[in-house]
Amino acid sequence: MKRIFAAVRIEPQQAIHNLMQQMKHQLAADRIKWVEEENMHITLKFFGETPDDKVIEIAEALKEIAPTPSFSIEFTHLGIFGSSYKPRVIWLGTDDGGNLANLSEAVRKTILPLGFEDDRQNFVPHLTLGRINFINDKSYFQKTIDSFSTVKFSNQPINGFYLYESILSPAGPKYSVIESYKL
Repeated sequence: MKRIFAAVRIEPQQAIHNLMQQMKHQLAADRIKWVEEENMHITLKFFGETPDDKVIEIAEALKEIAPTPSFSIEFTHLGIFGSSYKPRVIWLGTDDGGNLANLSEAVRKTILPLGFEDDRQNFVPHLTLGRINFINDKSYFQKTIDSFSTVKFSNQPINGFYLYESILSPAGPKYSVIESYKL
């Protein structure tokens, strides 16, 4: 069994690095597990624990996705998943004209014949920055998030996507590329 997902890799630009440093400083009193920069990605489809034979089938099936032109995304806003009362994740949202949604849809349609159910939730392309364990002062946290709510970062080129294995450990997840796919 392998814990796998399909995703586009994000090479963090200086602006993302600077944003995370500012947020880490301002939210230092809170318990937030910040994403390591080498692990930054936008998930297209999370498969979860998958038998090894299915991993091979998925890797092969994803090769059948029709090549599409590469594209760029721009990070345009900061948000949270969860409620303001109980936030769970801090993320950056993108504007890409629907290219990530189209790629995610192609991945999901390609693996449907392999026995995977379609996702119930709508696809929200986002770059996770941190997972929240505990907020010391919810009012201060919300003000800090609001102060970063509109951001604009230069374009990030997307030239392909990957099938990753996620290996969980107490030190955090480690991602290993199973297969790469060019656009």
